[in-house]
Amino acid sequence: MTTEPTTPEPTTPDLPTPEPAGMAAGPADLLVTGGTVVTMNERREVLTGATIAVAGGRIAAIGTAADLRARHPGTPELDARGCVVVPGLVNAHQHLTVDPLIRSVIPDDLPAQEAIFGWAVPLHALVSGDDDELSAALTATESLLRGVTTVLEPGTVAHPERVAAGLLAAGIRGRVGGWGWDAPDVPFGLPAAEALARQEEIVRALPATGPVTGWVTLVGHDLVTDELFTGAAELAARLGTHLTFHMSPGPADAEAYLERTGARPLVHLHRLGVLGPRVLLGHAVWLDDAEVEAVLATRTAVASCPGAYTRLGQGYTRAGRHGELVRRGGRVALGCDSHNAGDAPDVLRAAGLLAALENDRGAWPLRAAEAFELATRAGAEAAGLGDLTGSLEPGKAADLAVLDTRDPSWAPAGDLATHLVWGAPSHTVRDVVVDGKVVVRDRRVTTVDTDALRAEAAHRSAALLRAAGLEVPSRWPVLPAESSGPPPALPRSSTSLPSSPTSLADRKDH
Repeated sequence: MTTEPTTPEPTTPDLPTPEPAGMAAGPADLLVTGGTVVTMNERREVLTGATIAVAGGRIAAIGTAADLRARHPGTPELDARGCVVVPGLVNAHQHLTVDPLIRSVIPDDLPAQEAIFGWAVPLHALVSGDDDELSAALTATESLLRGVTTVLEPGTVAHPERVAAGLLAAGIRGRVGGWGWDAPDVPFGLPAAEALARQEEIVRALPATGPVTGWVTLVGHDLVTDELFTGAAELAARLGTHLTFHMSPGPADAEAYLERTGARPLVHLHRLGVLGPRVLLGHAVWLDDAEVEAVLATRTAVASCPGAYTRLGQGYTRAGRHGELVRRGGRVALGCDSHNAGDAPDVLRAAGLLAALENDRGAWPLRAAEAFELATRAGAEAAGLGDLTGSLEPGKAADLAVLDTRDPSWAPAGDLATHLVWGAPSHTVRDVVVDGKVVVRDRRVTTVDTDALRAEAAHRSAALLRAAGLEVPSRWPVLPAESSGPPPALPRSSTSLPSSPTSLADRKDH
């Protein structure tokens, strides 16, 4: 499992030389050798020429290649010389069903409600378990190729167990739950008691430990009663898991809660005792001062999806306060939402976009190092996974991405935090390890047949759209090419093209 380097190992004399740490007894399973390792440990150290020893899915030690080879002779190696090795990225809000099969299909000029209830909901009513597993595996493979090793799914409408199977097949780390809401006359809704029973059934049906487990997922907004909200918070605590739901991506939720309860959403939920460190809010963009204070006081986490807010025109630059939450010690992670909102599960792109939005507003700017933290260590902690992933240090899960600095986008490499966020080099991900297993090697997913996934996705997408009676719009006319014989000869003139091919070398003086 070695690859020959074609560029020399980067040298940064003022950075620390790795000392062997956390040596584990017994054999290692993998050595990731010779890279520049962005640890994101407590001191945020970057180690040059570092080797990571992996055993039992965990990081056993970080040190020099010579030392770790001596301690673990014969161990398979992944050659990271000339590469930058980063913690696997965390996507804290990624929808995995339907949207992956209809990416870039929903018109981008529709109001949000029409896009949801005119497109997404009818298609959700038609999907099979095979569709849900396929779309989850498809999103997982796309995520892995961008260096994302953890995806947190905010609610599967129909087949959460099959979504979990799709994530497991691809080899990504994930959290999965079922769609829960109890507003009157909503599709797939259930009374509060039945919705809670369904939530518990899903969490218990999935493994209690391992890469993919269950958590409690509500739709949120103004579509969940107080009974269901409080019951879900109690259920998450009882099951030892976390709760996530959507709230206030735009102003509508605040308006609805003020009319119904006399208080804004997060003030009302704080009074009910729903908020707390086990809660991850999807969005929470349109907050007032009292809601910000409630989020901070309760250690409630927020998943920020800047790609969705900007594409859908939800007013982040008018109302968003995620930079303030970060700067005031709040718990914030990054998300990419869905394939018809955030568009791509690219966490590095989300990091740069959120930082750009906050820097443009000016009140609470985010710098590159802070944005990258949200993609890794801080994002994992916000999602309740801080003890497991988000940094590269002994005892943590071996979740990492190897970025190939031979790509021109790394020439020359600058400050690593700045390069990782503003350079957005997710396209340079070469290898990915999750839970100690190599799931991407030399830019190819090792766990699933991506060609077969692509072909099946095209087939199922067309079938779902036909069944729903939806036609894919096109902004430009799409016409078959017509054969009309050889092209007419160009007239001879001083501006005509040469009559025969001319090499660049021959034309260098022009």
